[in-house]
Amino acid sequence: MTNIGYHASHEQFKPSQLLQYVQLAEQSGFSRVLSSDHFHPWSEEQGQSGFAWSWLGAALQATPKLSYRVVNAPGDRYHPAIIAQAAATLAEMFPDRFWITVGSGQALNEHITGEKWLAKSDRNARLKECVDIMRALWAGETVSHKGLVCVEDAKLYSRPKEPPLIIGAAVTAETAEWLGSWADGLITISRSPNLLKEVVDAFRRGGWGW
Repeated sequence: MTNIGYHASHEQFKPSQLLQYVQLAEQSGFSRVLSSDHFHPWSEEQGQSGFAWSWLGAALQATPKLSYRVVNAPGDRYHPAIIAQAAATLAEMFPDRFWITVGSGQALNEHITGEKWLAKSDRNARLKECVDIMRALWAGETVSHKGLVCVEDAKLYSRPKEPPLIIGAAVTAETAEWLGSWADGLITISRSPNLLKEVVDAFRRGGWGW
């Protein structure tokens, strides 16, 4: 069965307006929603940037037929333990309707903390640390970790019966192959079928499906 999704672009619309649009999407037969998660819009002309995590709770409640995914970059602007808690809460309240996409981030949004902007290889390494931390917290473990991110004695007490899926974001075949070793799925950008096939094949080659 083909699922058609709507992109909830917080950069383009006020949160209240975007909530109306996903309700219209549900009425029109859409089955999925992809929510962006930016601090800044892509340009001043877009002019909006609502907080995705506040909006997601309202949207999931208002559109019971839709499933939601948010694109997030844990490790810089967000601490992975906080994202694990936020995702666990939504997944517990709305079973089988929420999952998360993770990526290494963009300076446009992540630089606001004033932290050093890491090289891509280091951002990837940090992302994998974040994913491991999140999955351990969803499993009920008490987590302490010192690496590119640090956690001390963290434990989630409100958890869903099933943890949310973690989808990996990749543009290149190299990143897609790496994601294939640990991600539950792949998201990439639109391009020619041949280039898309290269990325998807690399993801599978990395071990997806285990």
